[in-house]
Amino acid sequence: MLQLGIAAIAQLAVLITVARQASWRRIRPVIFRDVVLLPAIGFLGLILLWWFVATFLTELMPTPAQALVANLDYILNPFYRRGPGDLGIGWLLLASLRRVLLGFGLGALVAIPVGFLIGISRKAMLALNPIIQIFKPVSPLAWLPISLAIFNLADPSAIFVIFITSLWPTIINTALGVNSVSQDYIDVARVLEMPQWRRITKIIWPASLPYIFTGLRISLGIAWLVIVAVEMLTGGVGIGFFVWDEWSRLNLSSVFLAVLVIGLTGLILDYAVVKLQELVTHRPKTSN
Repeated sequence: MLQLGIAAIAQLAVLITVARQASWRRIRPVIFRDVVLLPAIGFLGLILLWWFVATFLTELMPTPAQALVANLDYILNPFYRRGPGDLGIGWLLLASLRRVLLGFGLGALVAIPVGFLIGISRKAMLALNPIIQIFKPVSPLAWLPISLAIFNLADPSAIFVIFITSLWPTIINTALGVNSVSQDYIDVARVLEMPQWRRITKIIWPASLPYIFTGLRISLGIAWLVIVAVEMLTGGVGIGFFVWDEWSRLNLSSVFLAVLVIGLTGLILDYAVVKLQELVTHRPKTSN
């Protein structure tokens, strides 16, 4: 009997292995197509379009091969220091990231409590909602002259603009998340005579987290967009000023490199927020 049982288990293991191999053979072409082939076709089409424009429509724009050769020093040595104003693109990127993360972090520290207050208090909503609706459509760059008048320095002014920019999406999404909590949960908490702070920490906060992280992702994306424009206007050290400075020198090869670096960095920042959401909520992010 023991030998028969061992044989049955071995046969079952073989069947499971065969089934897995068959399943992998079926899904492998789909994974290769969706993850490798189609994205590669998209990037190839973009490079061909770039090559066509640079070859036939303008003499100023470099071809992809020319841009790669011209940017080899930046790519191979991103953190060089050759003088006060001659820094590798890695240092410029870190300077911009520092401003964005400081402004975004300060904005989150203010926006999340304000969003909670608006979501749980009708009086607070009536008092603050008109202010939010007035200032939300204002272009972030409109705050730059005001911040320069306040701080009289480029670096804190840029951080202040990022701070203002980061407020509105997080406030609105946090308030929406608080308002979306099921009334049944609130009623049960009242029946149990749960104090307000426990309602917030045990019921409202966990239920609102997906909305909060959605607001944070939107805020961080907008902040990363804005810092490039702000640094173009204020100057100094940063990826935005690098773009403007290279354009002033008619060096479009470096501008293309900066565009690629900005895009990849924005993608990484968004991915980091998604992973943080999964870590905090203990649930995988299933949709964007």
